[in-house]
Amino acid sequence: MVSRRAVDDVTGTGPWRGWRAAMQDALYGPEPRTGRGTRSGGGDSSRGPEARTGGGSWSGAEAPGEGGARERGGFYRRPEGPAGHFRTSVHASPLFAGAVARLLCRVDEALGRPPSLDFVDMAAGRGELVAGVLAALPADVAARTRAYAVEIADRPEGLARRIAWLPEPPREITGLLFANEWLDNVPLDVAQVDPAGVPRLVLVRDDGSERLGEPVSGAQARWLARWWPLPGEEGLRAEIGLPRDTAWASAVACVVRGLAVAVDYAHRADARPPFGTLTGFREGRETAPVPDGSRDITAHVALDACAAAGEASAASRARVLGQRDALRALGVSGARPPLALAATDPSGYLRALAGATQASELTARGGLGDFGWLLQPVGIADPLDAERDQEPAADRPPTDRPSRDRPPAD
Repeated sequence: MVSRRAVDDVTGTGPWRGWRAAMQDALYGPEPRTGRGTRSGGGDSSRGPEARTGGGSWSGAEAPGEGGARERGGFYRRPEGPAGHFRTSVHASPLFAGAVARLLCRVDEALGRPPSLDFVDMAAGRGELVAGVLAALPADVAARTRAYAVEIADRPEGLARRIAWLPEPPREITGLLFANEWLDNVPLDVAQVDPAGVPRLVLVRDDGSERLGEPVSGAQARWLARWWPLPGEEGLRAEIGLPRDTAWASAVACVVRGLAVAVDYAHRADARPPFGTLTGFREGRETAPVPDGSRDITAHVALDACAAAGEASAASRARVLGQRDALRALGVSGARPPLALAATDPSGYLRALAGATQASELTARGGLGDFGWLLQPVGIADPLDAERDQEPAADRPPTDRPSRDRPPAD
């Protein structure tokens, strides 16, 4: 008798499993890591992660399964790195690293300028952010800074030797832990409402085909009830963010004193997307979320749920604001330089104009400016507290779905 697994191996479709397990293997390979995936679970891991059933079109998507067999090493271990497939704020402009450096300086002041100041770059890619932050720091702060890049991929060649390359964050951080577009890649399960109005886990195969599995139960059902309750309308979906809450709480627990920040595209409990946000990115294009290891698979983050988990870990209040406001508070503005400067200092005017253009991209509505910033102070005051309550409603993290920024077309 031929086993079902043998058939799966021959057809290349793989077994039916939840999206969380499928994402874990596709993005990181079989060994979970805190650098992007997490060791700690959160929910009924044996049932697997999310899934996607139903039709729908994908902007620029190839057919499910296109691209060949599963790449067993995991997408985030590929040599080209994330920048080969999509662009984050870090890649968009060095102004972003400069703003993070200024935030680190504020944390340094709040800590009383300690002899050793930690900067931890979670999901560091190829170390672009941590290198940029070190370059932007004042000399006296840079001399005291211990820099860490947390990532599952191999250390890139040419990275400064002073930057420690780790699969997990240090256990005792005094300074700033900064997680730019990390949580959206923490694997999670997906639920969909069946014809009887029951939320069920969605199961998926390596080629992206899906079907509904068992009803959501246990800790996952409790998370849905609190953070993303699903009406009994067939086809509605939710992404069960419990593993992300757990991952964020674990990261916050590493901060002894200082600040933990998560930056991601986000939604709130009062306006969750009715059909979820699960999608893929490959070579600059949005694609179907096929878990074959050839592409990024991502879903927006319920930052309000993560904030509650972080608050419980840190025993202090967190808050979420939009990237537009966060960067403006840190000196990044898209305001054009005065035209008078063009007459007195043409070169300076052109440099200022280029900076304003880059700042506009980082703070643009419908793009990077709509990202959410989750700030969790630990043992210090909120370094951006002076800007609290100055954010217009239109500038708060969005409830719709901005796309992950993509590399420009060749």
